[in-house]
Parts: sequence; structure tokens; C-alpha cells
Amino acid sequence: MKVFKFGGASVKSAETVRSIGTILRKYNEPLVVVISAMGKTTNALERVVHAQVNGDKTKARAELDQIKDFHMSIVEDLDSNADHGLITELNAVFTGLYTAVDEDPTGYYNRDYDQIVPWGEILSTLIVSSHLNSAGLTNEWVDIRQYLKTDSTFREGRVDWNLSTHLIQDRFRFHARELYITQGFIGSTVNNLTTTLGREGSDYTAAVIAYILDAESVTVWKDVPGVLNADPKWFDNTVKLDRISYMDAIELAYYGTSVIHPKTIQPLKNKGIKLYVRSFLDPDEPGTVIGNETYDKLIPSFIFKMDQVLIHIHPVDFSFIAEDHLEKIFRCVAGYGLKINLMQNSAVSFDICVNNDRSRIPGILEDLGKDFRVTCTNNLELVTIRYYDDATISRVLVNKDLLLTQRTKSTIQMVVRDKG
Repeated sequence: MKVFKFGGASVKSAETVRSIGTILRKYNEPLVVVISAMGKTTNALERVVHAQVNGDKTKARAELDQIKDFHMSIVEDLDSNADHGLITELNAVFTGLYTAVDEDPTGYYNRDYDQIVPWGEILSTLIVSSHLNSAGLTNEWVDIRQYLKTDSTFREGRVDWNLSTHLIQDRFRFHARELYITQGFIGSTVNNLTTTLGREGSDYTAAVIAYILDAESVTVWKDVPGVLNADPKWFDNTVKLDRISYMDAIELAYYGTSVIHPKTIQPLKNKGIKLYVRSFLDPDEPGTVIGNETYDKLIPSFIFKMDQVLIHIHPVDFSFIAEDHLEKIFRCVAGYGLKINLMQNSAVSFDICVNNDRSRIPGILEDLGKDFRVTCTNNLELVTIRYYDDATISRVLVNKDLLLTQRTKSTIQMVVRDKG
């Protein structure tokens, strides 16, 4: 059997939803299809959460109105005589969401987040499953939250591998031709509280399912021809990488390539399961294969992280940065669930570069400020080049001020800002 994953771009309209059916018809074998929320629904639901926790219930409901209209319009475009059962299910989801935003927040942002944002995946899979059934592609809709179990680390749920293995293997029993539609990004605790696996975590869901079911391969269907050596949003003349080793894929994902979620590769590597990145816009093209590939090195690959914050930490007494200082810093950052993209220390300072997460950074700055002198610099970019050379470094530094740099034999990272 194979595992397919379709991201938000592949379900952003009725036309793209239909293309999923076109692709699935080519495969007469057992498939588990993991699907993300439609288009930018996750971003929209995050705005709902933000409005709700800030007490602006009117804005939260207005955002939900737009989300509902978006999904219902896709259903209408797919089939103007849509199944009444589907409409009833979608209305029930939105009734629950309106009720949730009318309630007062619990005071635990991450928990509140995970009780609202995951409904994007539920909505998308209900719609896709219904459409495929009506188009003659008989499938079974599965609520993955019942089978993929995590701990209670909301927004970064850690998979309970033993329990999830038992439940998933028992649920997905394949015959000659089985097609399952399920959600990425989400799971639940043993007490059935919904959790998420980290932003853009649907790839990881596909990898977890593939590992547990000993899948032949995982295919991630994207709106790009494969893994490119740079994001075309930020770079001209990108080149597709036809094949990548597990190790290079892990490195690229760790540093933030937008095509592969950082957690995806390890479970696949552990069982030698190949990962294909292919275009749903041109499904006959081979895309990129990730596996036990060998080569001297790849062409330079560029990863850009925008809206970065550089936090500068100094002991108040100008003493050296010692292990006890680092322990306090890491404990604070970990306590807020913030990922460090780059870190560097000198004798009397420690710098960390992080995403500008407005729900976490103010608390971190306040808590670190109790023991250190803390300042921060905003509106920065973090540029990572894998297999760099002098020409590639010069290329990305045009009209940029370099604030911090760190390099290994194969990778260089630079924190930069626009000259101005």
C-alpha cells in the first residue's frame, strides 16, 4: 500500500479537489490519503483563536462566517445538488465552532488553539471524501484523532508510538482495493482532547502512518514540480532536485525548506520508505525522490525564513555566559514551546534567532528579563545555504546588512536585514 498526502493548495478550490480524483483513478491499489485544511483555512482559524482569546468574539464570529462561506462555496461548485448528509455534517462543525468562540478562553492559549484550528482538516476531508464517493471513487472517511495518539503537549503533540501503532494497524486493514481519506496535522490525547503535531504537520502524519503500516512509499502532492533548490517566491531561476538522500532531506527540512516538514524524514528513513514529492498540476512527471541516494553533493540550496527576531541576552553583571545561564535560557524557551532557528554565544552574550511568534515572544522576553539584560532586533531574515560557495553567499547579501553568521563545512546561516 501507499500513502498520499495532499496539501492545502491541492484542495483550495473545486477544480483542485476534482484533480485529486483524477490522480487517484490511476492507482488500483490500497491507499491512505492524508489531506490538509483547504487553502489558507489554518491561517484563518488562527485568526479566530487570536480574536477569541483577546475577547473579540464579534471578530471571531466574522472570521468564522468567511470560513463557512468559503467551504460552502466549494461544495456548491463541486455539486450544486450536494448530499444533504454532507451539508448537515458541515453545519454541525460550524455550530460547534461558533459555540466554542462564544465561550471564554481557558487561559491556556495552546490548548485553546488545538480545540479550534484542527477543524480545518475535518472540514476538508469531509468535503473531499463526499465528492470522491459521488464521483465513483468509493472511500472510507477516518477521523485520525481516534487512532493517532499523542501526549498533551498542545500545538506540538508527541506521538505515542506504541498506542498509535496498535490502533492504526487495527483500523487500516487492507483488502485488494481500499481507499481511506483522513486528516493530517492532528491527533488526540488518551482523554480524546484534540492536539496538533506542529505547524504544517500533515507531512509528518503521512510519515507516521506509513511507518506503522509498512507502506511501500509516501507521495506528497504539491503545486511545485518537486523539491526545488530555493523557494520561487524569493528566488529566480530555481532548479528541481531530482533525487535527495535522507540525510540531505533531514538537513534541508531542519533548516526550514517549505516543501518538507522537519519531522517527516526520520520515520521513513528508519524503514527505508521512499518519499516522493510530485506536482498535482502535472501528475505524470516524476518529481523528486528522497531515499538512500548517493552523490558527492547537491547544487546549492537556499532557504529563507522571513520575519525573524534576534534576541540578545547578557548577564546583568557582565559575567561570562556559563552553563547555569544557558540552562535558564533553554528552560525558558522550551517552556514556551518556541523553536530556536540559530544560536550563538560569546563570552558575555548569547543570541538566538527565532520566528516572530507574537503569542510566545513577549512572555519569553519578560521571563528572561528577570535574570538577564535582554534586547531584541525585529524585521530580520535568516538565510541558509546548503552546499554554499562564495558566489552564492555574495548573491544573497546584495543590499543586505549581515548581523550574524554561522557556518559548517556544508551549510552557512546568515541573519540579515535590508539596508536602509
